[in-house]
Amino acid sequence: MSPMSVLTRDEAQTRAQLLDVHRYEIALDLTRGDDTFDSRTTIHFTVRAGQETTDTFVELKPDRLRSATLDGKALDPGTLTGNRLPLKDLTEGEHELRVDAAMRYSRTGEGMHRFTDPTDGETYVYTQLFMDDVQRVFPAFDQPDLKAVFELTVTAPEGWTVLTNSITARDDDGTWRAAPTPLISTYLVAVAAGPWHSVTTEHRGLPFGIHCRRSLAPHLDADADEILRITRACYDRYHEKFDEPYPFDSYDQAFVPEFNAGAMENPGLVTFRDEFVFRSAVTDTERQTRAMVIAHEMAHMWFGDLVTLKWWDDIWLNESFAEYMGYQTLTEATRFTDTWVDFGVARKAWGYDADQRPSTHPVAPEAVDDTASALLNFDGISYAKGASALRQLVTWLGEKDFLAGINTHFARHRFANATLADFIDSLAASTDRDVHAWADSWLRTTGVDTLTPTITPGDNGPNSPYTLTVDHHGTRPHRIAVGLYDRDLADGTRLVLRERLEADVPDSTPRTIGKRPALLVLNDGDLTYAKIRFDHDSFTTVRDHLSGLPEPLTRAVVWNALRDAVRDSDLPPTAYLDAARTHLPHETDLALVQGVLSFASAQIADRFLTPDARPAALATLTDLCRDLIRRTEDGSHPGLRLTAVRHFIDVAAHPDTIAAWLADGTVPGGPELDPELRWRILGRLAVLGATDEAAIAAELARDPSATGQEGAARCRAALPDPATKRRAWEEMFTSDQLSNYLFTATAQGFWQPEQADLLRGYVERYWTDAVALAARRGPAIAEAAGRWAFPAYAVDTGTLDLGETCLRDAGPIPALRRKLIDQLDDLRRAARVRETHAPSTS
Repeated sequence: MSPMSVLTRDEAQTRAQLLDVHRYEIALDLTRGDDTFDSRTTIHFTVRAGQETTDTFVELKPDRLRSATLDGKALDPGTLTGNRLPLKDLTEGEHELRVDAAMRYSRTGEGMHRFTDPTDGETYVYTQLFMDDVQRVFPAFDQPDLKAVFELTVTAPEGWTVLTNSITARDDDGTWRAAPTPLISTYLVAVAAGPWHSVTTEHRGLPFGIHCRRSLAPHLDADADEILRITRACYDRYHEKFDEPYPFDSYDQAFVPEFNAGAMENPGLVTFRDEFVFRSAVTDTERQTRAMVIAHEMAHMWFGDLVTLKWWDDIWLNESFAEYMGYQTLTEATRFTDTWVDFGVARKAWGYDADQRPSTHPVAPEAVDDTASALLNFDGISYAKGASALRQLVTWLGEKDFLAGINTHFARHRFANATLADFIDSLAASTDRDVHAWADSWLRTTGVDTLTPTITPGDNGPNSPYTLTVDHHGTRPHRIAVGLYDRDLADGTRLVLRERLEADVPDSTPRTIGKRPALLVLNDGDLTYAKIRFDHDSFTTVRDHLSGLPEPLTRAVVWNALRDAVRDSDLPPTAYLDAARTHLPHETDLALVQGVLSFASAQIADRFLTPDARPAALATLTDLCRDLIRRTEDGSHPGLRLTAVRHFIDVAAHPDTIAAWLADGTVPGGPELDPELRWRILGRLAVLGATDEAAIAAELARDPSATGQEGAARCRAALPDPATKRRAWEEMFTSDQLSNYLFTATAQGFWQPEQADLLRGYVERYWTDAVALAARRGPAIAEAAGRWAFPAYAVDTGTLDLGETCLRDAGPIPALRRKLIDQLDDLRRAARVRETHAPSTS
């Protein structure tokens, strides 16, 4: 088959001027075997007035194209080139295209993914049609601004339930028919079929359903009340915010296996990765994350589905809005009132990192030339930076005017498409502020501003008030809060908020702040997107009293500042570890504990410190986790205890303690080991060479689930044995048999800093084998190969040289190239940190 063509922006604009697409009639037959399904599609469209005769094309990626007819005349299937079937000599007026094809099931989470549950042998299929994967399921004029009505019928095996974007019913002949959709984009069509376990209800007259594999039924049932409670609360809150009512006829949430993303906003049928059906113990922060994703995807029903981007340069209009609304609505409408802490620690750091790499781009890039380029922009900038920009916009504009602009936008563009210019015009209609200038400053620029305080004593003696000026390195305007903190006279370990000032940056006018505070925190409350620094005295207070700050969001801002300083080589990595060792034993916010421990282990211990310094860092983290475990022995903080236990396992340098836990089936004092903890311990024992294939096979027999299969793959790849490593490498890069999840699990186990000598030869092999793999298996596996199968611990000039040669000469596909550019930049950053803070040899 010829290489697939990407759709260019110019081609999409030309086709949108030529065509109106009215209706798709799609018949899928899922009873044709394990490899392919049948897809029969009729597309009704019109060539607009003013055209004499013209040519265009429809996209599809069939396993076999049986036939195609245009207005009753047969087309030659042999004219299909790559993914384009030409439609020639079209005249003005209505046309009908019919296509009959066999389509191939996917094992990479793209198109129609097929999965057989190893627990009970049941099979499930679901679609993920984002960007250009609709062509793997049915032919389409595949661009977001050619919206149409979709009518689906699905033939499925006996005992299956079929879910789609709209309400479905089963005919007497076993065919499932879905109600016609409103106008939606091609990439938003969804089907999920299988013997689902379902929990259904109604809310305000609308059918609600949640669905999962049968083997996960007890776990879904245990959390169904919480999931539906969150869903109802978000639904009600959005109807308080938005004038436009929910635009579809039902709301189903399907938790599906081997899903690449967190979730997908298909109208009326949101698909989630089924790890959100918790089968092992989780922290409240993990429950909050699931709730946030529910809120995020529901926000998309308005911003993304009702009003859809015209082209992929405005993907931020979908994702930034949903990201902001997800966190804000969860805070307003549910028990999760500190969601912005987790955003600050986890999501915002994702944005900061992405924005400082060579691959950075504006939140709203002006040039996204084709779909391959667009796919690369689903990153921390489009999500976290964009949401941060919207949060700053609300701070500057006021929520009332912001929501008025949003509702104007919905009214103007309902069931249609819109651009950044349309969005800004809608906001401008609701305020006197210059939102066009704001958009130019925030949405069309790249990089992270840095704010640094200068505190100056007055000129009239020791008791004269101090003044503050803020040095602004960057170009964006910021409205921030400045927190002034003093020592608590009653408790010297604690800090108390004296005052929180509002400030606009840039502003060169000194601001009077009274007596010198013990700590001054710029961007207190985390309302803008910028790195912050501390004056000398404030840094001393942070070092000694960080855990004494009263609010977790302030502590998140401070921890992020320390993280940024380490990454910028301004703070020794060991100083961050010292701060963690000093202050985490007193921390109560789970998101903060998780975020700090993750950065300390995965970045500082594994990358920013040299191999010689790593054992001491692991020992520090082990002692820290042990302190947290001891502190929680009374059972008062189960989530904190679980977090500490997980990280104790991950940083264990000696097998004895965790091996004893596995043998006993419990951590002394709890928790008992559930499947997640058992696989985590076994994985660490594999890294340390303290287990073997027999133990892994026994554990898999104990837990034969899909998650168990992934755990076994991870453990096997982690064993420090040459033959086992060779087999794992071949499974990843040669056989092409691994599903997306099993590939990721194997990759996660393969590279281990403890095994650098054993793995040295594979560092060189990676560049050739990853490029070939990505070319064969496509963007989803390419992304996994670049993210999980990359030798991230190999911080040396040899790795960097190999990577640069690969980028220059090997021609990796865009998805892999982007990941390699980012990974190599992270390696360079780690090398700079090591060089800057290398121990003196004098």
